[in-house]
Amino acid sequence: MIAFLSGRVAARGAGSAVIEVGGVGMTVQCTPATLARLPVGEQATVATALVVREDSLTLFGFGDDDERDVFERLQSASGVGPRLALAMLAVHTPDSLRRAVAAEDTGALVQVPGIGKKGAQRIVLELKGKLGVPVGEDGPVGARHVAGPAALPWRPQVVSGLVNLGWSARDAESAADAVADDAEAGGDADVAALLRSALRKLSRA
Repeated sequence: MIAFLSGRVAARGAGSAVIEVGGVGMTVQCTPATLARLPVGEQATVATALVVREDSLTLFGFGDDDERDVFERLQSASGVGPRLALAMLAVHTPDSLRRAVAAEDTGALVQVPGIGKKGAQRIVLELKGKLGVPVGEDGPVGARHVAGPAALPWRPQVVSGLVNLGWSARDAESAADAVADDAEAGGDADVAALLRSALRKLSRA
């Protein structure tokens, strides 16, 4: 297993970054919050998980070991593959996922694009007791890593949701900016409502 990568960030895209390690560029798939702390040209270290398939080897990168561990445990639920597990971590922190599963809060889980009510119920049933207890300071994704306007707690969740629904990163960023006035002060925004509002704006564009 490749536990982490440490090197210069050579490139960064909508959902991945290339980290140069020993002269080799390694592509890692990341959440928007993790990508936000990987500026091109800077040295960076990311925890990683290697997913092996018959026709591919894919590296996923994370802000810390806890996020990586939760990513791996999420995939023990039927129907949750690496892409959906990454989407879950794009919308929720590891601790908020632990709380959602422990409290059987399916409403929080269906905020993740690709998870419906039945899927959320199955995830709660299969993961209860497997994610452990909250281990650190909780908060919306992105609040721990991103500075400036991108640090709005709801913003990375909305952007990631739109990208996972097929919109380009540029359109997703613009739509997130367009619904900023709809967010409540203090970061207690309804992410699902903001995502729906952003989708309406994109549909009218």
